[in-house]
Amino acid sequence: MGALLFHSTNGQSPAVNLREALLQGQAPDRGLYFPKQFPRFTFNELSAFSRLPYHEIAFRVLSKFTEGIVPPAELAKMCADAYNFPVPLEVVNFRTFLMRLDQGPTASFKDFAAQMMARLFGKFLREDGKQVTILTATSGDTGSAVAHAFHKIPGVRVIVLFPTTEVSESQRKLMTTLKDNIRSVAIDGKFDDCQAMVKQAFADPALQHIPLSSANSINIGRLLPQSVYYFYAASRVAQAGEPIVFSVPSGNFGDMMGAIVAREMGLPVRKIVAAVNDNDAFPKFLTTGNYEKISPSRNSLSNAMNVGHPSNLARLVSVYGGQMDETGKINQLPDLNALRRDIFSSSISDERTVAGVRDFWNQFQLLLEPHGAVAWQGLQDWTAQEPLGNTPAVIVETANPAKFPVEVQKVVGWEPDVPANMIASLKLPEDYDHMGADYGKFREYLIAKHL
Repeated sequence: MGALLFHSTNGQSPAVNLREALLQGQAPDRGLYFPKQFPRFTFNELSAFSRLPYHEIAFRVLSKFTEGIVPPAELAKMCADAYNFPVPLEVVNFRTFLMRLDQGPTASFKDFAAQMMARLFGKFLREDGKQVTILTATSGDTGSAVAHAFHKIPGVRVIVLFPTTEVSESQRKLMTTLKDNIRSVAIDGKFDDCQAMVKQAFADPALQHIPLSSANSINIGRLLPQSVYYFYAASRVAQAGEPIVFSVPSGNFGDMMGAIVAREMGLPVRKIVAAVNDNDAFPKFLTTGNYEKISPSRNSLSNAMNVGHPSNLARLVSVYGGQMDETGKINQLPDLNALRRDIFSSSISDERTVAGVRDFWNQFQLLLEPHGAVAWQGLQDWTAQEPLGNTPAVIVETANPAKFPVEVQKVVGWEPDVPANMIASLKLPEDYDHMGADYGKFREYLIAKHL
């Protein structure tokens, strides 16, 4: 059997294997790589997951995509090295659980993808004798996860763009205290400005001499590892073959697309709740069938989700038979009835986000940060329409509450404990560049850095 192929959502670029899709990041036609058909697990294969540790489940999921590209023994070692931290599933009530994806090196769910991507990039570049510059835009956690994962990886240089005033101090310091092959750039603008500058660089003929790639969720290498924790959660809280509900705080929709990948591979899913903050383009699209991106994006407490046009909607639309280009223009509508059947989305205000943190603590003595609180409130909105009954449900908590000490302290009256790795970063000196949201200046910056 040949290697599985990835196609561009814009349909104008040739299909490629995982190695090529990973190293390119974005397709030449500005589309996003995604499989047209997914490898599927059998009932017996899924049943076996309940007896396996996380890294072994990761190996079995990812090996479906790396066949013929990464030798199985090598992939198994990568998974064991990358996933050496716990993935807690805490009981909320009855059959509702909180999955904490905050135990990795930068206390964020982004670690799950970044740690695996760095190992794969390192392998491919080593084999090819090549170098690459990874451009990443971040609204909070991606930059630090990517910076830490790729720090000192031979053949890789990382440039992270972040909006100057829209990341927390700890999020910023997890990026700006790293040196060597990592460089952070504060942009006077929004996350969408950072993301637009990165996408423009990929398509800029003046930069063709610089081998560029991405570690944002536009890169398929982000989504595949993020599908694993949905398999893991189901193996721990659901019976074999039992459908499950996932409530996922959603900004650029990469995390939610991990759940879609798992479902397409055969995981039984009753509903995916894609909860957003005040950036409500997607719930409005689900309701009306009209997509209008939000520009500029709106500031919310759940800052990693301050995204006016989620890149991954192009992939979601393609799963349902439609076609959306990189600007958000829908050239072919997806099957909206099927989309509404499978996915629920609601917009959670900052007021309800704060109430979510407070109520969750008061009711269950479990601490949420703003993104997890959005997921909790989104689940409440859905169950108000469609009772959960006996279905297991998993709320996804995407970052450690210690990343939001001011917000959490205001609500519950005390600051959460800070993980050791974050304490270390907070004490180191920062060093980063600063510029306006001007693509011309950014192009000059990249050319100067490449000399």
